[in-house]
Amino acid sequence: QLHLVESGGGLVQPGGSLRLSCAVSVFALETYTIAWFRQAPGEEREGVSCISGSRSTTNYADSVKDRFTISRDNAKKTVFLQMNSLKPEDTANYYCAADPGIVVGGSCLDLQYSSWGQGTQVTVSS
Repeated sequence: QLHLVESGGGLVQPGGSLRLSCAVSVFALETYTIAWFRQAPGEEREGVSCISGSRSTTNYADSVKDRFTISRDNAKKTVFLQMNSLKPEDTANYYCAADPGIVVGGSCLDLQYSSWGQGTQVTVSS
C-alpha cells in the first residue's frame, strides 16, 4: 500500500473556494489512478472525482461538475482538487485514494482503490 496525505481542508463560507492536495509516496505517480472521495456524518462515502494514471482522464460526480477540478503534478507526486462555489452540502471529510488499476470503459470512480489517506475536513458554513 501507498502512503497518502491530504491537506488543504478548513472552514470556508458558501461560495468560497478551497484547494485540497494529496501527496503520494510513490516512485511514479503517473502509473496510478487517484480519486477523491468524501463522507459526511451519517452518510455513505461518495466518489467526488478521479484522474487516471495513463491519460489523465477525469471523471466527476454530478453534484460537483463545473465546480470542482482535479489535476495532478507527477513531478511533485501530488494530486489536487480545486473546489469552487462551495455549498454547505459539500461539508464532509475528504479522502484521496490510489490504485494502479486501469479503467477500461466506465468511470475511474468505480475502481476498487487499494490505498487511502486519513482525510481532511472541509466545512462550508456562514
